Amino acid sequence: MSISVFQDPLLKGLFGDPLVADAFDAERTIQRYNQVEIALTRGAEAVGLVPTAAADAIAQMLDRFVPDMADLAAGTVRDGIPLPRYAAQIKAAAGDNARYVHLGSTSQDIMDTALALTLMEINNAFDQRLVEILAKLSALGQAHGQRSMMGRTRMQAALSITVADRLREWSLPLERQRERLVRLRPRIELVQFGGPVGTRRGWNGHGNEIATHMAGSLGLSDPGAAWHTARDGLGVYVGWLTQISAALGKIGEDVFLMAQQGIGEIRLAGGGSSSAMAHKKNPIDGELLVTLARFNAAQLGGFAQSLMHEQERSGVSWALEWMILPQMCAATGASLLTGVRLLSAIEQMGAPEGTALDGAT
Repeated sequence: MSISVFQDPLLKGLFGDPLVADAFDAERTIQRYNQVEIALTRGAEAVGLVPTAAADAIAQMLDRFVPDMADLAAGTVRDGIPLPRYAAQIKAAAGDNARYVHLGSTSQDIMDTALALTLMEINNAFDQRLVEILAKLSALGQAHGQRSMMGRTRMQAALSITVADRLREWSLPLERQRERLVRLRPRIELVQFGGPVGTRRGWNGHGNEIATHMAGSLGLSDPGAAWHTARDGLGVYVGWLTQISAALGKIGEDVFLMAQQGIGEIRLAGGGSSSAMAHKKNPIDGELLVTLARFNAAQLGGFAQSLMHEQERSGVSWALEWMILPQMCAATGASLLTGVRLLSAIEQMGAPEGTALDGAT
């Protein structure tokens, strides 16, 4: 077993999300560094700090730049971040235009803006998956909504409800979280630009103009200041990831309880097999949704520790963020993929025809 279940060759099909893994891949991250550096160069060109010929040459170089990854890895051990060696490599590749490369920027400007681009790609996918899940829940309501089933409180039989009642409990939290994502995205899909200590001073007084230009070219928002130590947007975001996982975990838990022998309020296509008991069809996807929800809930406290960035930049909290955020994104992505798969497998919901539902209080 690998260190991470999200990348283990045997387990990543269960726990992983190929899109999230690709979005955080090292080579894709370097491509985003290149993209941000191009935006910086063009922003500096727009305010007259970089000649157009030099900006064109730098942009062309960065568009195809592939770094020496071994050198970056060695530099990261020494510097704590990959950007110093990355900046040295692109300056060397720029030749006579080196003085215009990475102009006045700091490592965090490049890395955080690249992260914002990564999250923008992931959020696009998550939103599409939420739309698909909500559509499947609506289709289940149309097909089975009027059927009866037993409502249960504290896992005991209570009063008869309809399948539509249960589906509403599943849908409403996801609808609310999708609306939250729309409001949340401008708080995290942000250009990071502040220079060495986050003040935007320098660039002959053109720091804000360069930041605005960069944001426009990258499809991000400009918050008007650096967020080197203000990670509250990411704090809200990981809360959102946890809420999505929890809402889907509730569906998973309900499904595997409904599928229990002797209750039989749901029929699923497929199911996991047992190595010892051939008669079993285990509700794997329902169980997985609960596991992923609990994983994200456990990570939430760790991420809260990363929100405290001392003074103008933290090496401690920033690195902790790198350790936790990608895994929470991967778990949420896997939850959404599993939710789609589980809902697609539902063939029937509700009590079998002719079943008497005797309620109890």
